[in-house]
This record gives sequence, structure tokens and C-alpha cells, in this order.
Amino acid sequence: MITEGTFTVSGFAGVPVTEEHPVVTALGVGVATMEKQYVGGVQGRSTTLFTSAFDPASGVGTYVAMESFEGTLDGRAGTFNFVHGATTSGTDRSAEHFLIVPSSGTGELAGIAGSGALVVDADGTHRMRFDYTVD
Repeated sequence: MITEGTFTVSGFAGVPVTEEHPVVTALGVGVATMEKQYVGGVQGRSTTLFTSAFDPASGVGTYVAMESFEGTLDGRAGTFNFVHGATTSGTDRSAEHFLIVPSSGTGELAGIAGSGALVVDADGTHRMRFDYTVD
């Protein structure tokens, strides 16, 4: 099945990274948490652990995010985890990765597996698409 919803982000908060002997690279590394609210075929919320190596001035970098979702996909209620990441050179997305974490589903989403995509429309609308099966 393929389903899609739009989402908004709330509570984006940087998490301090303390290292005794940091490795300094050309792009700063950061960690943040956030909550997303979903509407559409994807209905509910997720909490996210977001990591990135990113230069805000040029918009160049890569991110990896682990999300814990609670809600419904096409009316099936439950929870599951998914991971996604991408690289940008400022105005694009490449090297995208999206995977539903195996064995993470509960409720009517127990046995969920699959992939998906995060799409950003020209007007800034963020869409999450899941291509999934449920045992």
C-alpha cells in the first residue's frame, strides 16, 4: 500500500553534544529533537531524533533522522519506527534513504515493513509517503 500525509514540525530543540576530544570537520555536526503532526492518509504524531552535518550559510549538508510514529496509516492504528536521510547541496535532495524499521510495529501496524520518501513541494509543504505492507 502507498499512503501519504503532510506534516508540520513543532518543538525543534537542539541537544548539546559534549565531547572531551571532538573531531572538527568542515561541516558542524548537530543533534536535535522534534515532534511532527501528520494529516492525510498518515494521521498522528512522531517524535524525532535528528542528526546532521550542515552549513546553514550555504545550505549544504546531510541529515539522518529516526522517528517514532503513533497514529494511523490508512485507518490502521498503531506505532512504529522509521529512519530517513538525505543530502542537499542547497537547493536539492539526493542520496535519499527511507526505511520502516523491521519488527517495530504495534497494534494494527504490527508486522509493518517497507520504505517511503520525504518530499518537499515548491511551496514548502512537507509530505511523508509510506510504501508499506502489514503481515
